[in-house]
Formats: sequence, structure tokens, C-alpha cells
Amino acid sequence: MSKAKDEIRITNAWLCQIEDKSVKPTFADVTIKSGKINKVIKKDFEKFNSAQTLSDPNDFNAAGRIVTIPNVNFHDHFYSRLAKGLNVTGDTSNFFNILTNLWWKLDLALDLEMVRASAQMAAFESIKNGVTYIFDHHASPSFTIGSLQTTAEVLNDFNLRGVLCFETSDRNGNKLTNQAIIENESFFSKFQTENIKSLYGLHASFTLENDTLKTVAKYVNEFNCGIHIHLCEDKSDSELSLEKFGKNPVQRLFENNLLNEKSILAHGIHLENNDYDIISKFGSAIVYNPDSNLNNSVGLPNYESVPKSIPILCGTDGMHADPVNSYKKLFLLHRHQGNSFEQSFNWIQKIYFDQIDFVKKFFPDYTSLQVRDRADIVIWDYVPPAPMSEQNFFGHWVYGITERSVNSVMQNGKWLMNNLQLTGIDQNKLSKEIFVQGKRLAEKFQSLT
Repeated sequence: MSKAKDEIRITNAWLCQIEDKSVKPTFADVTIKSGKINKVIKKDFEKFNSAQTLSDPNDFNAAGRIVTIPNVNFHDHFYSRLAKGLNVTGDTSNFFNILTNLWWKLDLALDLEMVRASAQMAAFESIKNGVTYIFDHHASPSFTIGSLQTTAEVLNDFNLRGVLCFETSDRNGNKLTNQAIIENESFFSKFQTENIKSLYGLHASFTLENDTLKTVAKYVNEFNCGIHIHLCEDKSDSELSLEKFGKNPVQRLFENNLLNEKSILAHGIHLENNDYDIISKFGSAIVYNPDSNLNNSVGLPNYESVPKSIPILCGTDGMHADPVNSYKKLFLLHRHQGNSFEQSFNWIQKIYFDQIDFVKKFFPDYTSLQVRDRADIVIWDYVPPAPMSEQNFFGHWVYGITERSVNSVMQNGKWLMNNLQLTGIDQNKLSKEIFVQGKRLAEKFQSLT
């Protein structure tokens, strides 16, 4: 079969298309042209030639592998990437002390070069995990102004899409609070593009004064901007908010008109029924980050008790760059809490489609892998060992696909990773440059302790 020069063919692929809140796997050859899916030619899986040779190096013989929509990380912290192996001194026996003795020291130590290196590391880690859409929550109080633009430049360099924000907090004094406000508002008004969007970043209720919330609320309501905040990650968020302000975190957000359908509420572990009622009313999404919650020993919510009307999304909280790992862990934790297989599969299917609905609020052209959609795809190193259909896709997803590595990634018709090799990136060179900044951070962090 002949093809035009600007076409890319992916042959012998299980194309998992999205249609009407279902995943419909079709074995097919896929033609991509001008960044979009141009043709889907159905084939018989049992008769395909896995040894097919393609003459064009841009073409790809999937050899029966699964092709899915791109993964989305709804809560990441790029700035944490260089923290590996840090010598943390001081008590870390509770969540507040973990913040005080690790993260609030680390973020103050970050400068422009470290922020760039952290974003670069996060970018190539994300690609390797099939993640090409990232909602990042950034903090570098000593380098605030320009930090989001620095991060956006890295995402553009790696051909990724992102929704960025800077963490506003009163824990470092008025000057740095005001800089965070300026950075969020400046980036929102000046730097959004087709591939880079923004939210208004807030740390958590217990580090935000009433006046700060009122200031943020004016902007959020005037420009219909969502917020990205840590909500009740630990019991201390509610306890300190009640002690300092006389209201719990959700009440404070509600009374300041800071909840809307574009808002991300990260963690949402220690919530009451009244909190869920308020969140549901405004359509804000809760992002679960199970690895981080287990690591920090902050507890887990009763997942099945969360109203189905609330969008549920998956994040990593900077622990890693693999939200599909988080997704699998959520399934297992849901089962561990005594729920039936039917309940757990229904729940993760809800999450799968909630993520599509939510990311489309920022990127309406997020792909469903239909003809004329953007060619944003992930090819998994998974060939179904048994029949796969719309009815049993999530059985393959949970017990098969999520246990395999990503083989190749395409964004807007361009290969970001082809057969495990990053394209256009000298990873060895980049890793050495990242190490230089990681060493600087370790030395600076040590001096702060």
C-alpha cells in the first residue's frame, strides 16, 4: 500500500477508541497525517503478520500491541524531582514535620537552574510513562517570578501539554505571598497557549490567610479560573484551619467562591459528608495520589463513600511520573476496603472517563483516537493473550496493560519515544546536566539543615 510522504503508518495495532463512555478496541492499521488520525483500516487479529517489515523508519509495526489515549497526570510536583537521596534531618514522624523539615526547606533552596532541571527530569520521565498531559503544582519561593514560564519552556521543548500554577502560601511572609499572586496572575493572563494552560495555585487552607483567599477569589471569579490546591491531605489541615480561622478548609473555599468545575482538589482524604455535598455542587475534581498518601502515612479515604457525582482523577504528587501506577493502586485499595469486584471495576471505569471529561475543559481536542482526532497515542508493550472487547477491556487494563511498560509515544503526530528510545533528546547528556543541579541542591539543602 503506497502512502504520501507526510504520512505515518502504525500497523497491526489494537486501537482502543473512546466512544459513548466506553473503550472499543479495534485491531487495525492506522494512518496518521498532519498530526491527526487519517484512516483506520480494520483487520483480523488472528491472521496478521507480526514479522511485517516497514520501509519507512517513521512507520511502526505494533505487532499486536495495545494503543491507547495518552495518560494524564492530574497532580504532579516537578520541583520535587531532585529530592532523591537528600539527607533529611529533624523529626519526620508526622505530616507537618515532613513539610517543615523536607519540602519547605527544599522549595526555598530552588533557583532557576534547579527548576529547569527538575522540569526536564519530569518531562522525560513522563514521556517514558506515556504521560503527555500534566497538571503541575509548582513551588520555588526564592525563584517565583518567571518560574512558570521556565517550566512552560521545558514542556514546549519536549512537545508536552501542561496546566501550570504556582503555590500561593502565607508561610514565608507577605513579600513571597505577593510574588506568588503576581506569578499566577501574570502567567494566566500572558502565557497561555494551545499547549500550555494555567490554574491558580494554592498550597493548603492552613497556610493561607483570609485576606489572601479574598485576593485570589477576586481574580478567580473575574477570569473564570480554576484553583489547584491541597485539600485535607492530613488531619492537620482541618485542625489548624479550625484553630486559626474557625472554619474547615472546604467551608473556607466555599465562602470565598473558590470552587468551580475547573478546580483541582488534591488528596481530599479527611472530608466529611457536608464537604462532599459542597464539592459536588460546584463540580470540582478530587485527585487521589495513593503512593504519596501511603508514604506520608496520612490515611486513606473510604473511596466507595465518595459521591459518584464528584469527578475523581489520578495523580502522583511528585512521587513518580506514572499515574497509571496510581490508577492500579487505587483499584487494589478499593478492593482492600472490602468492595466487590463489580464495585471496584465500576469505580475505576468512572475515573477513566472522568479524566477525559476533565482534561477536555482545558484541551477540548484531547483525543478519543477517532478519525480526524489528534494523533496523541501510547503504544504499550502488551499483546492481548486472550480475546479483548468493549465488555472486558478494563480486565485487560487492570491485570495486563498497567503491568507492562510503555513502548512508544506519539504527540500530535510526532514520535516522542519510538521503541523505547526518546526521540530528539540526548538523555545521557541531559541526565548529567540534571545531576549537576541535583548536587547543587543537595549541598544547599544540607547547609539549611
